[in-house]
Amino acid sequence: MIRNSSTQARRAALLGTNPRFRLYLDHRKRQRHSLTSEQLPDGTHTEEDVADTVRQACNIESRRELDTNDNARRMLDRIVADYQAWERRQARGS
Repeated sequence: MIRNSSTQARRAALLGTNPRFRLYLDHRKRQRHSLTSEQLPDGTHTEEDVADTVRQACNIESRRELDTNDNARRMLDRIVADYQAWERRQARGS
């Protein structure tokens, strides 16, 4: 089921404006590639990096496709859920 038209593309675009989400991508990339904070400092990811990450992970060419592609929307839901789980871990100090 597709949610309100254009809301998913907007939701994805707003992720890029969220400095905490960009920080999450920094942490995630360091963990995934075994990098130190000196090799990949906090604040490295940009809004365009977020857009690229979302498009790649959701296998789409444009965030607009999130409004019509259920598989892409489900992947966006997972990205957001993973980010929220990371935020909860950060709040607990884990």
